[in-house]
Amino acid sequence: MLKLTRRALLAGFGAVASATAFPAMANQGLLLSAMPPVRMVAANGINLAVYESGSGPAVVLLHGFPGLAYTWRYQIPALVAAGYRVIVPDLRGYGLSDRPEAVEAYDLANLTGDVVGLLDALDVEKAVFMGHDFGGLLSWQMALFHRERTAGVISLNTPHIPHWMLWLHTDLVAPVLQEGQKFVADPGRDPIAQMREVYSPHMYVLLFQDGDAADTVMNSDPRGTLRGSLRKNLGTPTGWDQLPAQFKNMEYYGQPTPDQFPGQDVLNSDELEFYVRHYNRTGFTPAINWYRNITRNWKAGLDVDQTIRVPSLMVSAANDVVLRSSMTDGMDACVPDLEKHVVADAWHWTAEEQPDAVNRIAVSWLHKRFPPGGR
Repeated sequence: MLKLTRRALLAGFGAVASATAFPAMANQGLLLSAMPPVRMVAANGINLAVYESGSGPAVVLLHGFPGLAYTWRYQIPALVAAGYRVIVPDLRGYGLSDRPEAVEAYDLANLTGDVVGLLDALDVEKAVFMGHDFGGLLSWQMALFHRERTAGVISLNTPHIPHWMLWLHTDLVAPVLQEGQKFVADPGRDPIAQMREVYSPHMYVLLFQDGDAADTVMNSDPRGTLRGSLRKNLGTPTGWDQLPAQFKNMEYYGQPTPDQFPGQDVLNSDELEFYVRHYNRTGFTPAINWYRNITRNWKAGLDVDQTIRVPSLMVSAANDVVLRSSMTDGMDACVPDLEKHVVADAWHWTAEEQPDAVNRIAVSWLHKRFPPGGR
């Protein structure tokens, strides 16, 4: 999520099926063997690429930006072994799934509609949604708008902050305010308009609203964009707040690729190549379009009770500087059935940085709340 200036594999899983769906990746059979076979599923008027394995209570894994279903390669075998039916889509605009052109095609009604359509197509009445980053936001919104299809929520890094006030949380805003300046987020006002009052125009969410300058830079160098984003060991939130203004203003994307990246790569060279091949094919614009619907999504939820009324698990990363663990303080007020954990030595890409810790926490909670066989 940053550009500074900015084991088991399941035996027999589908390198052949995946290579058939995406011939350009045929030489990545070993990487794809970490995933179940991919198939296309018609849902909500589009086709989603879906990786599915296991039996038992359904757990749907929702990746974030700029992720893929492949983000969950370490969680899939652990959850299957623990007794769950694991369903992992490339979400709308990503990977092998369809990429409608209209910006409005990526609003909340369509995103949640895709998930509901996926459940219908797979004959699943209810599922636990496990999401990371924007996939975490989508998981919380499923609980708000489609509670009847939502058994529970597991969110990695992304707290539930009602009415899309996530980027206006005081822990993020306070470091960028001028001396004497005060700001209190107003759930009744457009979050994008409020963000413009606080952050620089190059703050990544705002940059995504204003034309295609970010798209142009990112699409011209997918490898550099991904390497700059998928990093770890970049310090702590406290240290971050002492850095120059561009860091506190979250000017992460749409910047020239630096000569040297800070921190460490999250992905090894083969894993990076997997991501690069996908984004060389799709570009980043469809994924960025998710962010271009924040105002529309906020309006859709204005009259919706923001209380999450399903069992929920919040897994934070100790060193995430944007989705900070401190932002989960007080979440119990709007998520009454909540268990919280903080993973040490993790930045933003928790599922890939600390898969064993994530798997242990998720499986323990699932066994308590949704045991296989209904024990």
